[in-house]
Amino acid sequence: MKVAVFSTRSYDMEYLDKANIENNHELVYFESSLKQKTTRLATNFDAVCVFVNDALTKEVIESLANLKVKLIVLRCAGFNNVDIASACNTNMVVLRVAAYSPTTVAEHAIALILTLNRKTHKAYNRVREGNFSIERLIGFELSGKTVGVVGTGRIGSVFAIIMKGFGCKVVAFDSFPNNALKDTGVSYYSLDEVFKMSDIISLHCPLTPETNQLINKDSLSLMKKGVMLINTSRGKLIDTDAAIEALKEGRLGYLGIDVYEQEEKLFYKDLSEIVILDDKISRLMTFPNVLITAHQAYFTDIALTQIAQTTIQNLSDFENGVINPQNQVCINMVK
Repeated sequence: MKVAVFSTRSYDMEYLDKANIENNHELVYFESSLKQKTTRLATNFDAVCVFVNDALTKEVIESLANLKVKLIVLRCAGFNNVDIASACNTNMVVLRVAAYSPTTVAEHAIALILTLNRKTHKAYNRVREGNFSIERLIGFELSGKTVGVVGTGRIGSVFAIIMKGFGCKVVAFDSFPNNALKDTGVSYYSLDEVFKMSDIISLHCPLTPETNQLINKDSLSLMKKGVMLINTSRGKLIDTDAAIEALKEGRLGYLGIDVYEQEEKLFYKDLSEIVILDDKISRLMTFPNVLITAHQAYFTDIALTQIAQTTIQNLSDFENGVINPQNQVCINMVK
């Protein structure tokens, strides 16, 4: 199968090529993201392979269908960047990587917590400049703190179990509670109750119409003063304007994000030599209690290997007419 791979970086090529060694797929790599202006790059391809910040709008999908592209393969679990209705209406098959090392993302969320709490990023910069003072680096013990987990799927469940290992009380919200997690001592409450109870809140839910701007002025008003908020899921779960106001007021004591609502214009790019025009992220970066990483929570060898293997397997499965139901997003097979 001939595949146009968009939003490609060196590591994508490395891991996809390794996973493709025993297959006969022809992978052609493009650094460009997939959007209306770049759909022409998919001419004469059977499939496109895309990532989180590729914009598969109705117009893009219709253009791909006109080019006879039959398959969209996502190198990620989330598919909020794909107009699924349009894909199904055009008989386009959409497959994703439904699962890959949940520990990878959970551990990054914990890294954000520990870094913000103990201010290790600040200590590192001080020591490099010969400043060995520990003034204003006071943290707190995690043991005994209440940690709220919003979304207890694979990643949220691993995160919850690790936090219990730190001696935290873990409370959770999910529309479909995990009974196995309950057996470990995790208690489920309403979303508002989780917001009110928690010293630390970590988001592990998908982006849907219901969760869009889940964190907003109203929900922030329910939280304890000085709460720590962590987001390694999707940027649009947080209303950035509301978060900025909460930081200014001291309602938010710490904010750690690996995702950002307008990240497609910023992340995975080297912008160090130009002026960043996004005023919101520029404002966030001025706060001493905000830590931002550029959507790297998934970025480990194990996760990259699993993502590449599943992506290649999805291509082969489609070619062979036998698709893994777990990875199906839209499955109107072209006759």
